[in-house]
Amino acid sequence: MYTNYKQQFENELKEIKDSGMWKEVGVMEGKQGAEISVGGKTLLNFCANNYLGLASSDELAKAAKEGIDQYGFGEASVRFIVGTSLVHKNLETEISNFFGTEDSITYTSAFDANTGLFETILKEGDAVFSDELNHASIIDGIRLCKAERFRYKNSDMEDLEAKLLEFRARIDAEDATAAASRGRKPRLLIATDGVFSMDGITAKIEQICNLAEKYEAMVMVDDSHASGVLGKRGRGSVEGLIDRIDIVTSTFGKALGGAGGGFATGRKEIIQVLHQRSRTTLFSNSLPPMIASAALYVLKNYDSKFDQYRQKLIDNTVYFRTAMEKLGFTLGGDGKHPITPVMLMEEKIASEMAKALFEKGIYVRGFTYPVVPKGKARIRVQISAAHTNEQMDTAINAFEEVGKNMLILN
Repeated sequence: MYTNYKQQFENELKEIKDSGMWKEVGVMEGKQGAEISVGGKTLLNFCANNYLGLASSDELAKAAKEGIDQYGFGEASVRFIVGTSLVHKNLETEISNFFGTEDSITYTSAFDANTGLFETILKEGDAVFSDELNHASIIDGIRLCKAERFRYKNSDMEDLEAKLLEFRARIDAEDATAAASRGRKPRLLIATDGVFSMDGITAKIEQICNLAEKYEAMVMVDDSHASGVLGKRGRGSVEGLIDRIDIVTSTFGKALGGAGGGFATGRKEIIQVLHQRSRTTLFSNSLPPMIASAALYVLKNYDSKFDQYRQKLIDNTVYFRTAMEKLGFTLGGDGKHPITPVMLMEEKIASEMAKALFEKGIYVRGFTYPVVPKGKARIRVQISAAHTNEQMDTAINAFEEVGKNMLILN
């Protein structure tokens, strides 16, 4: 039967290649770091989420090995049967201590934390209000729930308020019979990334909280790109506002380690409902003990050992952005985050520039549709605390040379 469809898939693949949107997989031949080996070629790595440079940390590797020694290679079970170890409970306690929340739950990934959230806490008759640039995991999670969906323009508080007002006015106008048929008061949830990963823009969390309180809505923030990176104490975009936020999802796969693993943290009752009903924890093996052990080590030692890398990350981000802007590149982002999009707009230009930089020993990725909107292609540079000034200078010089050769720069 497949022969009936083979040509269709081949045509689809050809269209992707012809449009400049083909995504090659780069295979590393060693550790993740500021310098890596791909295809036998040594490259400076400017496209990983390794914000604090911990992915190749010997300290974390030691903590992970200790986790294996104590808890074994894996749990071979889901959490509620026999897949919960002491390290999971200790990690969940430490997550709450770190962020100042009431309770926490771990997942195998932040993607699972998001896809397991919305259908668990929202039902038919509820409403979810999602920023148009939210991560794919939020989008997919919302698709799974039966709540009414509203998508507001990126960080546009007027558009968000208009949609909140629309739904609230409709609910308030219902007669007593219709209201009673719902069985309970409708839940409203505003969902946003803390940092929009393709753009490097920080969400307007405080303004979102203001609107949530005005219209009696809950607030959910995916802070995967901000945890350990933003805030005076590295607690992310939610730092200083955590008492006004109902649930935060995030990851140990970026600044807080680099291996993987996700979590949700927030109101005790919400977390307990997730423990009881979230399908991505009920039907998925628990977080591997070695990752949980390393994540626990990071949180316990963040303030004393790892927060110093955050200041280096800030300095590196300023250094790189200043030099690139001086050359004449158009940069996205708000400058607060190490995600630094080099805006090129055209898909083929972004792909060709990334290939040219690869040949010069700079590993970056061209981001094209459907990862970003058509006509908004870019190279997303990601700065790490592990980068030296000399490495950044090498990258900046390569961008300048390639930019002039491709007539992007004068």
